[in-house]
Amino acid sequence: MANDRLRALEDVEKEIAVVLQCAGTIILELSKEKHNASLLDRQLNQFQTSINRVESELSSQIRYLTQVATGQPHEGSTYSARKDCQMALNRAEYARVKLGELGRTCELMLDPQT
Repeated sequence: MANDRLRALEDVEKEIAVVLQCAGTIILELSKEKHNASLLDRQLNQFQTSINRVESELSSQIRYLTQVATGQPHEGSTYSARKDCQMALNRAEYARVKLGELGRTCELMLDPQT
C-alpha cells in the first residue's frame, strides 16, 4: 500500500513536469509574431489534462492523509490500532504507579512504628 502511494506521488511529479513543459511551450509559442494555433491547442489540452490529473491525485493523497491523521479506519494502516495500544499501555503504567503509591501510603498508615 505504501509503495503504491509513493508510486502515485512519483507519477504526480512526472505530470507536474509535463505541466511545466506545456506551459513553457505555450509561452514560447505566444512570444512569436505568428502563432501556430494547432500547437497551442494541443499544448493547452495537454496542460489542462495534466493539471486535472495532478489535482485529482493530490486530492486523493490528502483524503488518505486526513484519514490517517484523524484515526479513522482505512485500508493498509495500523496507525489507529497502534495509537490505541500505546494509550492503553500509558494508562496501565499510570495505574501501576498510583497503586504503588497507594500501597506505600497504606503501609505507612498501618505501620505504627514510623
